[in-house]
Amino acid sequence: MQRPFNYSIPVCVVLSLFLVNGMFNVAFSWHNDTLPSNGMHEEDFYQRIEIMAEDHAGEEDIDFIELIEELEYFVQNPLNLNYAREEDLQSFFFLNDFQIRNLLNHIAVYGRLLTIFELQAIEGWDLETIELIRPYVMVAEERPRRHFSFDDLMREGRSQMFIRYQQVLQEQKGYSEIDPEELAENPNARYLGSPYRLYSRYRFTYYNNISLGFTAQKHPGEEFFRGSQPYGFEFYSGHLFMRDFGRLRSLAIGDFQAQFGQGLALWSNLSFGKSFDAINIKKNPLGLRQYTSADRNNFMRGAGSTFRFGDFEITGFFSYKKRDANVLEYDTLSQEALAVTGLTEAGYARLPRELENKRSVDETVYGGNVTYKRPNFSFGATAYYYQLGAELKREHYVYNQFDFSGQSNTNISVYYNYIFRNFNIFGEAAYSESGGYAILKGFMASIDPRFSVALLHRYITKDYHSLMGNAFTENTRVINEQGIYLGLTSRLSREWTIYAYADHFSFPWMKWRTYAPSNGYDYLVQINFRPSRQVEMYLRYRNRNKPLNTADESMIKYPDDAIRQNVRFNIGYDVSRSFTFRNRVEFSDFKHGNNHQQGYMLYHDIIYRTLDKPWAVTLRYALFETGGHDSRVYVYENNVLYAFGFPFYSDKGSRAYLLIRYGVTRNIDIWARYAQTFYTNRNTVGTGLEQIDGNMRSEITAQVRLRF
Repeated sequence: MQRPFNYSIPVCVVLSLFLVNGMFNVAFSWHNDTLPSNGMHEEDFYQRIEIMAEDHAGEEDIDFIELIEELEYFVQNPLNLNYAREEDLQSFFFLNDFQIRNLLNHIAVYGRLLTIFELQAIEGWDLETIELIRPYVMVAEERPRRHFSFDDLMREGRSQMFIRYQQVLQEQKGYSEIDPEELAENPNARYLGSPYRLYSRYRFTYYNNISLGFTAQKHPGEEFFRGSQPYGFEFYSGHLFMRDFGRLRSLAIGDFQAQFGQGLALWSNLSFGKSFDAINIKKNPLGLRQYTSADRNNFMRGAGSTFRFGDFEITGFFSYKKRDANVLEYDTLSQEALAVTGLTEAGYARLPRELENKRSVDETVYGGNVTYKRPNFSFGATAYYYQLGAELKREHYVYNQFDFSGQSNTNISVYYNYIFRNFNIFGEAAYSESGGYAILKGFMASIDPRFSVALLHRYITKDYHSLMGNAFTENTRVINEQGIYLGLTSRLSREWTIYAYADHFSFPWMKWRTYAPSNGYDYLVQINFRPSRQVEMYLRYRNRNKPLNTADESMIKYPDDAIRQNVRFNIGYDVSRSFTFRNRVEFSDFKHGNNHQQGYMLYHDIIYRTLDKPWAVTLRYALFETGGHDSRVYVYENNVLYAFGFPFYSDKGSRAYLLIRYGVTRNIDIWARYAQTFYTNRNTVGTGLEQIDGNMRSEITAQVRLRF
C-alpha cells in the first residue's frame, strides 16, 4: 500500500523559504559564455530543454550542446543586424519567421538601423524579444570584411580546448570486488574499466566561416588505453566545416549533421519540439552543419556540400560509419554481422556483451536536396538512400510488426514555407520505400501585436520509416501517429504574457506497453509576470495523458488512461548587483488505474557573480518527496560549461550542489562542481551494476578551458 502523501511538509518549507527571503525571490546569473548573463534568456532556454528532457525520459546521455552551438559563435562575435541574412537570424531559436521577415523588410525599406532600440518600431519585436537577442547582436554601419588568407586565419582565428572529469564517489556494484571464479562464470557481472568519465573537446573557428575540431569521450566503466580500448577514448569525432565561400554555401568533411524540411525525412540531430513558447513550432532547417556532440550514433560521417546558383541551393552528401546494433547472426568465416535485432542508441562499451554489439554493423547513407528560396517563399525536395550492412530482423511482437525491417530504405520528401504579411504556412510530405507516408502541415499567424496563434497537423502511417527523421511528434520516432496541435500566445501588457497549447494525438497501431490503438492529449498553460527588469515569475500547469496497458495481471491487457499533471511556480529577483536567488516549487500527480502517486519538489539557488572578480559561485539546495518513479520531477541543474544536467527527483530526500568557476587568466577558466543526493527512505541507491549500498550518491566534476 502506498504511504499517504504529506502536504504539510512542502507547504511549511515553502513558506519558510519565502519568509526568509522577505518575498518570492528568484533570479539567475549565467555562469558560462555560451548563454550570457541574461535572466530571461537563461530561463527561456531552461524551460525549453526541461520539457525535452521529460519527453525523452529513458534516453541516456542526451547531448544538448547541439541546440546552442549556433549561439556559441555569436557570443564572441555579435551579428551585425544591418547585414544579417535570413539563415543567420534562424540560428536564434527564440525568433520566429514573422520577426525575421519584418526585420529584413524594415532594413530594406527604411535603411540600416541606427541603434538596437530601433527594433521596437518593428512589428513583433517587443522588449522581451530585444532582450533575448541583445547579447548576440550589434548594430554598426560598417559592413564586415574578411580576407581568407593564411595570415588572417592565424590572426583572427580562435581556439578552445576543454578537458572534463566526472566521477561518482561512492563505490557502485559494477566496480566492487568479486570472486574470480564468479566473474569467469559471468563476465558481465562487473564493468571492465574505471568509474570516471572523461571528455575532451577542441575547436578552431574563423568567424562563422570555418570550423575545425574534434570531440572525444570515455564513459564510466569503459577501459582507457588498455584492454578493449588501446587507443584511449572509446569515441572520437572530428570535423572540418566551411561556409559562404562564393557559390559554395557549405562544405562538411568528417562528422556532420543534415537537416531539411520539417524533419519527416531527414533531420539527423536534436531539435526543439513542444515548449512553453506555444507558437514557435516550425523547424528552420540549416542544411549541412558541423557535428560537435558526443552522441555516438545520430550523425553522419563522410562529406557533403551545398552550392548556390541564383535562387537554388543544391546539396549532396555521403556518409559511411559503423554503428551499434544487437547482433543476431554472424558470418562464420568473416565474423561480420549478417542479421541484427535492433539498432542501439546508448553507445556504451563497459561490458563484454556491449563490446559484442559495438560498431557491429555498417551504415551507409547518401542523397541530396534541392531548395528554391525567395524572400517570402521556399520549396524543396530531399531524397536519400539508407543501407545497413546486415539485415534487421526484429523480435516479433504484435505491437512492432510494422516497424522497419530489412536492409535498406529510401526516403523522399517535398516541403514548402510561405509567408504573407503576418501569416506563415509550412509543411512537408514524405514517402518511404517500405510503403508508408507522412504528412505535416502547419499555420502560424500574428493576428494582433498582442496575440499569435499556431496550428499544426501531422499524419504518419504505421508503416512509414525514417531512420534519420526527427519531426514534431509525440513519439520519439517518426512513425504511427496522428495529431493536431493548437498554440496561443497573448501579451496582455508589458508585464503579463499567457502561453497555452493543446495537443491531441492518436496512435493508430499498438505501441510498446500499449497493446491497442490509443488516444492521448497534452495541455499546457503558463502565465508570465514581469513587474520590473529585476523580477520575473511564472505559473505553469501541464496535463498529459498517454494511455498504457492495465497493470492488473489477471485481466486482458487494454489501454487505460495514464494521466500526469504538474503545477510549477517559479519566481526570480536580483538581490544585488552580485547576488541573485532562484526558487521553484513543483507538484506532480500521476494516475494509472489503481496506481495513484503524488509528489513535490522545491529548491533554492544562491548565485554570486561579479564582473570585477574572477569568481562565480552557484549553490542549490532542494527537497523532494514523491510516491514513486511515476511521479518524478525533472529539474535543470547548472553544470560546468557545455555540460547539461537533468536529474529527476524521486522518492524522498534532498539534493544539493555547489558549482565554482574561477578565471585563472583571461584565457584559462576552471570549473569545479560537487553534487550530492541524500535519501531518507532508502538503503540503496540505483539498480543493477549502478547500485550503491547506502542512502547517498555524490558526484564530482572538474573542467578546464583554454582559449588561444
